[in-house]
Amino acid sequence: MSADELVALVCCDLGAIVRGRALLSSALDDGLAEGVSWVPANHALTPFGPIAEPNPFGSTGDLRLLPDVATRVRVEDDGASALDFILCDIVETDGRPWAACPRSFLRDTLALLESELGARVLASFEHEFQLLLDAPPALAFSLEAQRRAAPFATRVMSSLLAAGVEPERFLAEYAPHQFEIPLAAAEGLASADRSVVFREVVRDVARRLDTRATFVPLLDPSQAGNGVHLHISLLDAGGRSLLYDASRACCLSRLGEQFAAGVLRHARALSALTAASPISAARLTPHRWSAGAVCLAERNREALLRIPPLVTLGGGDAERQLRLEYRGADATANPHLALATILLAGLEGIRERLPAPPILDRDPAELDAADAERYGVGALPSSLEQSLEALAADDTARAWLGPLLYEAYISVKRAEIDAASGRELEENCRRYAAIY
Repeated sequence: MSADELVALVCCDLGAIVRGRALLSSALDDGLAEGVSWVPANHALTPFGPIAEPNPFGSTGDLRLLPDVATRVRVEDDGASALDFILCDIVETDGRPWAACPRSFLRDTLALLESELGARVLASFEHEFQLLLDAPPALAFSLEAQRRAAPFATRVMSSLLAAGVEPERFLAEYAPHQFEIPLAAAEGLASADRSVVFREVVRDVARRLDTRATFVPLLDPSQAGNGVHLHISLLDAGGRSLLYDASRACCLSRLGEQFAAGVLRHARALSALTAASPISAARLTPHRWSAGAVCLAERNREALLRIPPLVTLGGGDAERQLRLEYRGADATANPHLALATILLAGLEGIRERLPAPPILDRDPAELDAADAERYGVGALPSSLEQSLEALAADDTARAWLGPLLYEAYISVKRAEIDAASGRELEENCRRYAAIY
C-alpha cells in the first residue's frame, strides 16, 4: 500500500447509505486517534440527495467520525484502486457517543441484553440482490443461472473472503438475475457491520465488471423482491443457547417464546425501521414468501418470524442451530438500527413474560377468516406512512430511540415519502434501484 492511496472513514446513515470522508494512507494514524470532522445535518441527508426539512440539526454543531480499526476492509482487484474503508462511530468532539449514532445505539442495546439476561447475541444478515443485466435470465435456482453469473460469482466470493465477512454459499435465486450469499454468523456489533461491508463489496465487484448490483426491495412489482433475513441466536456466558429447549414445541425455550412474542407485539412499529422505504411494504404481502403473516412459524417462509429447520444429518448439533429468523427487513434499513430494535422488542417480551405465540403450521392461504386474523395475515402496515404512524403510537418502541434519533429518523423518512408521492410504484422502484 502506497502513502498516496485513500482510506475512507465511513458510517451507515439513517437511510442505510454509507457516507464518510477519505484520508491519505500516510495520514491514517492521526485519523485513527482523532477521527475526521462530521456534521450533524449529514444525518438528515435523504437517499435522494437533499437534506430533509425540517430536521433537528440545522446548520449548527460539529461531530467526529471515529474509526474502529478492527472493521477495516481492504480488497484489491486486478491492479485497480483498492476498496479500503473503516467503519466509524459518530461521536462528539470530546469523544462521547453521539445520541443519534446507530452503531452506538446497537452497542448499548447489546450491553443491555448482557446485563439483564447474561446474553450474548449471535446474528447474521442474509441479503438478496440483483445484477442489472440486459441478457435474458436463466431459470430460477439453476446451475445455468450461476454459470451465467461468471466471473462475478467467483470474484465476489473471493472479495468477500478478503473482506473477512465469511461468505458461506452462492445461490441463484428466484427473480431475474437475483442472487443470495449467506454470511456466517458473527457476535454482536460485528454482525451488523458485516451487513454494511457485504453490500459495499458486492457493489464494488459488480462495478469493476461494468455492471451494477442493486439491493432494492422491489425491482419490478410483478416479480419477487430482495429481502434481508436476520438470524438471531442468544447465548449465555458459556456459549449455550438460551433459545433451545428440546422438551418444548419446535425446541424453542420459554425465553425464546417470550422473545418472539415481544417482536410480534411490536411488529408494526418495527416495520418503520426494518422495511424503511416507500416501496418496502409492497414486498411484505401474502404469497411473496416474505412476511405475509405477523406470526411465528416453523419452516414457513410466509411468517415474519421463522424457526429454521434443525439439521441433524451428518451429526449436526441442533442446539447450536436454533435461532429465530426475522424476515421483514430489506436493505433500505440501517442494519444497526434494525438489529437493535428487534432485540429490544424481544427483550420487552421477556421482561413482560408474554405468553407463547401460536405457531403457524400451514400456508396462510389455507386459513379461514378467524385464523387469518389470529395469525396476523396481511397485518403489517401497507405503507411507510402507516409504519411511521405505528411507531409514533407505540410508546415503548418510540422511547427506545430517544428524542434526537427518533426526530432525525422521522424527518428523513417523511422526506422520502414526500419525494415518492404522486408517482407510480413502478417508477419509485426504478428510482430506488438506482440508489440501492
